[in-house]
This record gives sequence, structure tokens and C-alpha cells, in this order.
Amino acid sequence: MHLGLHIVRFDWPGSPDNVGPRLAEIARAADDAGFTHVSVMDHYFQIGVVGPPEDPMLEGYTAATHIAAHTSRARVGVLATGVHYRHPGLLIKIVTSLDVLSGGRALFAVGAGWNEQESRGLGVSVPPVSERFERLEETLQVAHQMWRDDPSPFTGRHYQLSEPICHPQPLSKPHPSIMVGGGGEKKTLRLAAQYADACNVFFGWEGSATERAAVAGRKYDVLRGHCAEVGRPYEEIRRTALIGLRMGEGGMAVPDVLGLCRAGHEAGVQELIVMLDEVHDLRHLETLGREVVPVIADW
Repeated sequence: MHLGLHIVRFDWPGSPDNVGPRLAEIARAADDAGFTHVSVMDHYFQIGVVGPPEDPMLEGYTAATHIAAHTSRARVGVLATGVHYRHPGLLIKIVTSLDVLSGGRALFAVGAGWNEQESRGLGVSVPPVSERFERLEETLQVAHQMWRDDPSPFTGRHYQLSEPICHPQPLSKPHPSIMVGGGGEKKTLRLAAQYADACNVFFGWEGSATERAAVAGRKYDVLRGHCAEVGRPYEEIRRTALIGLRMGEGGMAVPDVLGLCRAGHEAGVQELIVMLDEVHDLRHLETLGREVVPVIADW
């Protein structure tokens, strides 16, 4: 089992003057601690469960490229891109560039998107939910086509690409890891089963460690059913889960974190991606790297 880090805020003490250097320090600390994944959100505004929309928020792929420049091992990316934020041809070029510049460590995580306030706030059109899922499937198809170096025209219902050239091709083989983010059981997990290398769902927010992990486990059961329907081996898909984590005073101690990891492992989680409340306090990353990462690596 592996541990990943998802960075959801940029308002640590001293910001905005220290955002660049501190983000680099956080990324290096996670990389050195053995985290296999470092990501940021793809949002224009801060989301309500973290803070008000006026709180600082960096553009996702710019921040991910900065992280890539200060790490050498962890997979880096954005979790998860709202499909309506960027045209798929441009999006695949962006992710390909991240993969090349990072030495083959890019993650391509994408979902249907949801935060209409930020899109409307910056003048980005927001299609209805059903259409966003149609666009998500076409974007996944475009990704596979461009990453097999096929420049033939792509003609979908929503997107038409007359010559989808993608040079250089990614360094990752056969392509950057494709993750579908979200736990929607009818559409999202079906698309993960058909097109993705990984899926990302939420851990439960309340209850015991076992009860919280069971929320993710139920989603994986649905994924398994979709895999059977499309003829895809379930084990081909890397199963990740996202969880909020508070350490230090008033937060979880290491044994509690290990309990969450154990429950997640038993529910089928292969990579637990944590959102640390005080991620700027590098002591928490160092503690996890010293006392959690090597323990769960054997599970």
C-alpha cells in the first residue's frame, strides 16, 4: 500500500510571498518521505469545504509543473481536472508536457466537474451534467488516441479534432496514468472501468476507521461489476482513495493513521491520498515518512 499527498490550500503563514518556495519545500518533503503521489486541485476558486472562494488558489497545471521541478520520484498532477475547463486536445498537450518535463511522472486525473460558481465567475461555460459526462468520455477517447500517436481526425458529438498531433509523445509508457476521479456509480465508475488506469473515490468522513473505509470499498465493488461488464480485469485498475487528515495537537497520532491505512487496505485501497490540514508544517510529512510509509509498504 502507498501514501499520496493532495495539497488543497495555499494560505499558509507568510503567503502569498512564500507560496513558491514553501510549495517546493512541501513537495520535496513528501518526495523524500516516500509519498508516491503529489497533487493539487483543479479549481479556479477555493472550494467551500476548505474555505471561502476568495482564499488563494493556484492554477492546477502551473502548480503541478512547479512541484515536478522540485521532486524526482513521486507521480505529480492535478486531482482532478474538470472536463469542461479545457479543450481535450489542449488538455492532453498540457499533460504530455508535464510528463516530458517531469521525466515520465505525470498523472492525468479527470472528472465531470461540479463547481459552477468558479466557472461562471470566470466566464467559463458549464454544460449540463449529462453533457459533461459525454464530454468526459470523448476526452478519455481523445487521450488514448493522441497517446498512441494517431493523428487521424477525431469526430465526436462535442469535439472535433482534424489533426490531433501530439509530439513529443509522453515519456511514460504506454502513456501517463489515466485516473477517473469521482464515485458516481452509474457513469463515473463505468468510465473508469472502460478507459482508466486508476480510479479515485472518497473515504468516508464519519465513523470508525472500518466504517469510513467501507465507503470506498463499496465503490470498488461497483467498479468490479463494471469491469466485468466491459471485459476488463479489475486488478488492472489502481484503486486510490482521498481522505482528510489532521495531525499534531488535537489531531491523529501515528497509531490512528496506521489504523485508517489498515482499514483502507482491507477495503481494497492501494494508495491512500491524504489532505493534511497543516501541510506547511513539514514535521507531519516527516513523521508519516518515518513511521507510516515504510510500514504500509509491506501490505
